[in-house]
Amino acid sequence: MGYGSYSQSAADKLAADRATLSRNEVFRQRGCHPLMDPKGLLVRECRDSAEHPESLGIVFALDVTGSMGSIPDLLARQELPEFMKLLGALAIRDPQVMFMAIGDATNDDAPLQVGQFETTAELMDQWLTWSYLEGGGGGTGSESYELAFYTLAQHTDLDCWVKRRKRGYLFMTGDELPYPVVSRHQVGALIGETLDEDIPLEEVVSAAAETYHLFFLIPDLKRRKACEARWRQVLGDHVICMESPADTCAVAAAIVGLTERVLPDVDAVARALAAHGIDRQRVAATVRALQPYADLLDPQAPRSVFAHLPSMLPARPAWWKRLFG
Repeated sequence: MGYGSYSQSAADKLAADRATLSRNEVFRQRGCHPLMDPKGLLVRECRDSAEHPESLGIVFALDVTGSMGSIPDLLARQELPEFMKLLGALAIRDPQVMFMAIGDATNDDAPLQVGQFETTAELMDQWLTWSYLEGGGGGTGSESYELAFYTLAQHTDLDCWVKRRKRGYLFMTGDELPYPVVSRHQVGALIGETLDEDIPLEEVVSAAAETYHLFFLIPDLKRRKACEARWRQVLGDHVICMESPADTCAVAAAIVGLTERVLPDVDAVARALAAHGIDRQRVAATVRALQPYADLLDPQAPRSVFAHLPSMLPARPAWWKRLFG
């Protein structure tokens, strides 16, 4: 997937047309859309083309449980066009965006929804708004984030990695803990695959990290208390504690800029966001959220105790070699 060109005017019109609509009018699904149902999923492809010779896969895996529905809504109304505009301003070539939706596989009807990589404003928006905002969650303090890592590791194929050894990006949003394993029973029920055993979280994260830069975005400082420590054990300073859900796309675009070395430091991030018209308070909040990750990229900065991804993750066991080797 990923054919066609992105039109900023088309994206802005889609967002403007929703100014007076309710969330339920924007997100009309009342169950998993058949094309986002992962049962029987083979592969989601991010391919180069004549129009887009240097494709870069970017995935937003959005927690759509009860406390997290504001981020998909913000993306559909305003932030997705702003994200793409920022990437353009940073000269990030040929981004292709895919949306996933995450719930709780112990309780929800649609705990895993998987879109396609797209380049056009209309198709990106289509997959985003086809997401079913179930608003569930099992009340366990955990959600099924591990299924998204498994899906990316096992069921996506990126030309940026295959052809250029350039990793794509995963921006996962959430405010709960991950489950400790990928359940073989849930993989069988949801995707239709047979695993010999459950897969520990750290190992499936290691598999996904082969082809993606992985980031977990916590929506605000209040909600970091419940989940930050555990996520930092898994992802180190790739955990980003935002101050508002409204900063999601500014943070994500700045991460791409920092990682691709288009933005050398957080001062450059601040200048880029200000030039984009983002107000001073949001710029400052974004910079604060990104400082630990920016320090991780700076060889002169003090080392964080969490700056360990992926060197401290387990060695690949036999199951990894069977599935991903």
